[in-house]
Amino acid sequence: MTMTLQSEPAAVSMPQFPDSYWLRSMPIPQFPKLLANLETDVTVIGGGITGMATAYLLAKQGVKVIVLNAGRILEGTTGSTTAKITAQHDLIYDEFIAHFGEEKARLYYEANHEALTWITATAAELGVDCQLSEEDACVYTSRDDYVQKIQAEYKAYEKLGIPSAYADTAPLPYETKAAVIMKRQARFNPVPFLARLAEEIIRMGGQIFEQTTVVGSTLETRPTVRTKHGPQITCSHVVSASHFPYRDLKGLYFARLHAERSYVLAVRTKQPYPGGMYISAEEPKRSLRPLLIDGEPAVLLGGEGHKAGQGICTFQYYEHLQKFGEETFGLRDILYRWSAQDLYTLDNMPYIGQAWPGVPNHWIATGFRKWGMTSGIAAAMLNAKLITGEKSPYEEVFTPRRFHADPSIKTFIKQNADVAMHFLTGQLETPHKEPEDLSPDEGALVQVNGKKAGAYRDAAGKLHVVDTTCTHMGCEVEWNEAERTWDCPCHGSRYSYSGDVIEGPAKEALAQVELT
Repeated sequence: MTMTLQSEPAAVSMPQFPDSYWLRSMPIPQFPKLLANLETDVTVIGGGITGMATAYLLAKQGVKVIVLNAGRILEGTTGSTTAKITAQHDLIYDEFIAHFGEEKARLYYEANHEALTWITATAAELGVDCQLSEEDACVYTSRDDYVQKIQAEYKAYEKLGIPSAYADTAPLPYETKAAVIMKRQARFNPVPFLARLAEEIIRMGGQIFEQTTVVGSTLETRPTVRTKHGPQITCSHVVSASHFPYRDLKGLYFARLHAERSYVLAVRTKQPYPGGMYISAEEPKRSLRPLLIDGEPAVLLGGEGHKAGQGICTFQYYEHLQKFGEETFGLRDILYRWSAQDLYTLDNMPYIGQAWPGVPNHWIATGFRKWGMTSGIAAAMLNAKLITGEKSPYEEVFTPRRFHADPSIKTFIKQNADVAMHFLTGQLETPHKEPEDLSPDEGALVQVNGKKAGAYRDAAGKLHVVDTTCTHMGCEVEWNEAERTWDCPCHGSRYSYSGDVIEGPAKEALAQVELT
């Protein structure tokens, strides 16, 4: 079906600052900062979908649990998702069959399908109003050279017994060449769902602490989790559900994961939306799904992924999505814009389970790519079972100990060559601006006393000047214009314009630079 609009794009204004609709859709419960030493059974690090679900599942079994989050709960990747609840994770099953075999590919699907079922059942059990709606999910292509890939994916679905369909076109207002459809998937607003889980965790005797950054732990039978501001927690198990684990040098996860950013516009359209959830097979990605904002229909337009810290003029990604919306559905309004950061493993399979060899009471959940709604729940379900001594058929599928020559070695070499290139490029980069050259709401690399620094002048005219050396491993951060952040191109650490850590693996803020 082809119905591209021919008129000139309307002048629809872009919101000035990034802001997620999910995080504005309801008041998020607040929790105190950890101020005293405590003891518990399990410490969960991370207050997103994985951490909250892990704590909830354990608390339901009578396990004493404490959740620690560096900032506010839900405000990381979970609050910036497109919130598709689906086991259709782009074109992945044909690839997984080739790399891991049919059995492990089938287990990957089943783990994510179980996660979808659990979300649906739990929302109904708790009576959560979270816009939960069943939708088919579709990967489509508009290019002739991707038709064969779509066909191969559909054949993989058939091998694995996935309820599905193949179509020559998708019901979108622009030309498509082929589509593979996964039946009866879902979408929701994750914030009210997870806010309710938080309430249940507290009701069942769990504890949640915000503004509490974990900096390390001991490795004894009863480990002690250390926080940045001093208080400690002694426990029997530690779960890292916060992208990078805090003790990263032991597992080398910084070298086995890379971070990518992607972008979302929440819009009202001129043309009616056809229903369903869609993602393009080719780059640049185009992701679509419906939702309600203030009771009226809206659409999420997503895509434009790139490695964190390596995007040039980050506003362009939002502008590309805006242009796509204008040329297809037509835009009445752009209500919100936001971006997300996701981690990729060497082989695209998440790392879930025992974090480090020989350490039986530390667990990890990371590397969900852009599919954390189901993979995050699957991780919570698996780690909760392992902690309580249950067996799971998914343990070997997701084990962080795996290392397959194909594709892991090639990906490992490519990723770390990229890190080395950006490390050297950053060291050699010479800024040409001075701090006084910056206008209000402008950030840039600058020269301060003959040395490189990063400066941002806020809307009130105040300068914020930081050392641009990432505190993780010494790479040089870059200014992210669209988000007003300093982003590391090596391992994806992100800092606010004043230098505070937003995303790891860095734990320490950028050093402040004094102007003399």
